[in-house]
Amino acid sequence: MPNSISQDTFSLLRKDFDFPEQVGGYDEEQLITFLSKTIRQMLDRDFERLLQICYRIDLGENKLKKILHESEPDQIASDLAAALWHRQKQKIELRRKYSSS
Repeated sequence: MPNSISQDTFSLLRKDFDFPEQVGGYDEEQLITFLSKTIRQMLDRDFERLLQICYRIDLGENKLKKILHESEPDQIASDLAAALWHRQKQKIELRRKYSSS
């Protein structure tokens, strides 16, 4: 069951980050690492789009600012990846909870 939540979470993120279809079959930690590599590139090359994704996913402005301003520079991508991952995972868990009740 946790694996399907990871796959569903990754599927949600795939749409925003244009990941290739064949990425998958990994555990949550590996998928967050994969996501953080993409975010690291976007921090350097496409910051505006990254911000748009954060707002669309509804990460929360305070959480986003906290990560951008308080994380160590080499940790920003990882912290952002984890935050985005957990936000999407939370949405899936809520959907499952209310669709099954």
